[in-house]
Amino acid sequence: MSADDFAADAKASEKDVEGVITPVAQQSSSKNSGFTTTRVELWAFYVYYIGNNGLSGFNFGPSQFQNLLYLAGYDPSYPPFTVPCGSDSGCVLPYLGEVRDVNAIVLLTNGISFALQAVVLLTIGAWADYGQWRPNITIFFTLLAVGVSFAWLGVEDASQWKAGVALYILGLIAYQCALTFWTAAFPGLASDLPEVKASAAEASDGTKSSEDHANFESLERNRISNVSFAVCSVGEILILAVMVGILKGLHSDASTENNTKSFSVLIAFAGGVWRTSLDLDVYTHDAEFKLSLTHAVLCALPWFFLEKRRPGLALPPGATLLTVGFKQTYVAFSECWKLKQTFLYLIFYFLMGDVLNTTVTVIGTLQNSVVSYSTLQLTYLLIVGIVTQALGIYLFWVVQKRFNISTKAMLCFNVFWIIILTVWGLIGIHTDKFGFKHVWEIWLYQAYYGLMVCPWYAYSQTMISEVSPLPQMFLFFALFSVIGKTSAFIGPFVSSAIITASGNNDNYPFVFLFILGTLSTVFLYFVDVGKSRIECEAFIAAEAKREAFAMGDTGES
Repeated sequence: MSADDFAADAKASEKDVEGVITPVAQQSSSKNSGFTTTRVELWAFYVYYIGNNGLSGFNFGPSQFQNLLYLAGYDPSYPPFTVPCGSDSGCVLPYLGEVRDVNAIVLLTNGISFALQAVVLLTIGAWADYGQWRPNITIFFTLLAVGVSFAWLGVEDASQWKAGVALYILGLIAYQCALTFWTAAFPGLASDLPEVKASAAEASDGTKSSEDHANFESLERNRISNVSFAVCSVGEILILAVMVGILKGLHSDASTENNTKSFSVLIAFAGGVWRTSLDLDVYTHDAEFKLSLTHAVLCALPWFFLEKRRPGLALPPGATLLTVGFKQTYVAFSECWKLKQTFLYLIFYFLMGDVLNTTVTVIGTLQNSVVSYSTLQLTYLLIVGIVTQALGIYLFWVVQKRFNISTKAMLCFNVFWIIILTVWGLIGIHTDKFGFKHVWEIWLYQAYYGLMVCPWYAYSQTMISEVSPLPQMFLFFALFSVIGKTSAFIGPFVSSAIITASGNNDNYPFVFLFILGTLSTVFLYFVDVGKSRIECEAFIAAEAKREAFAMGDTGES
């Protein structure tokens, strides 16, 4: 299709919008899957997120990894391995051919993990869009994440830090991939809601304007996204409360050995929330503590059984499951040039996603050092963070619904507070009085992060659906997932290099993060959701003629 053909389609689509003639996107939405989202299916979707909460792979896994590095490392002011870490002169360890600060090692390993995730998603991410593969992939990565969580029970000594490297990388990959394929169900659930279908029918009949329908569907997407985060937060609070009891029983604060073992037990317990049952016999050097959870919360199973197998796209001619991911990414990138608003948001998402992922990782390494890797204190901190996260997401949603604020406006407000977070860390470059260096700051950070930063995870995902064509929604969700994972390994690599080059000053990466975050807001500012709808309708009309992404019989039952 030539550029002139596409321009002609765009002009024709603009006339349809102006005359409130049935938009192509609405037509596609009304005939998407043939299923209707029930409340039971929707709540199964919400409850799954309680299990895939990130406590094992994203919170305690990294903390245990850094704890093992700290215990295995040595003070660089003395000959190697003669004086253990513990002074203000730092903590280093040989890693990948160079002696590095342990915080730099965490960031570097984090970058390696996200790079591998990008490769995995590039290869199999497209399977979420074609046929009915996605639920099976979600199940696979869920089981893998649970297996990795239990594997941590075999790591309880600093000498096993290399095994910790493998489990840390694998745990992050399993967690993020399970989360990505679960999230990919979100557009289908939203468009199949009975109220959204009724609204689309009204718009098709001319009793409701296309703009009113688009705004209504946008609010419903925001509702699902925000409720899922709120439900997850409430579930996490209950899990963390149980964890406090586990730590008390294990006497985690009695010794370094107990504390290290407790980390692994918490990771296994968090993974066990996904399973039907869990029986653990945990021993400390001075006491036996038996943890029996034969009635663990069944967070994943309802979603595995209740999710409707909505049909995906038919494989393009000449493509196979092994090659379609690379072809899909190429097509999506080439189509983004036509969808200017989508492309602008793609750039913003790439940059700001990198800023936030790296900022949280850097602050996490500083936090672990400040609280001396105490499992009990880290659990208390997470409780504060999760409680404020639930409150923050709820307040954002209430304000948005009350004043009918757009997704973009809410995201802009949220991004401002993310940049303030980088300023907070930046101040600590030349002073020890501020910059995530004190326990009181860490408590304040957890509350701030929950209230003002966590809504990002809801609104950034919803915004993707605001600027993507409905029939190819999975295609663009997959593209954004790959972009998100790609950006997520660049930041840690750069930050690790900055720490090493600055003489192990762990706050220096915030200079890079502040500049990058500020730059990214420029691209978000220029995103026009109204123009995006027109571009998407023109894109759908053009692709319908080309039939590159035709819905069809997948051949699966």
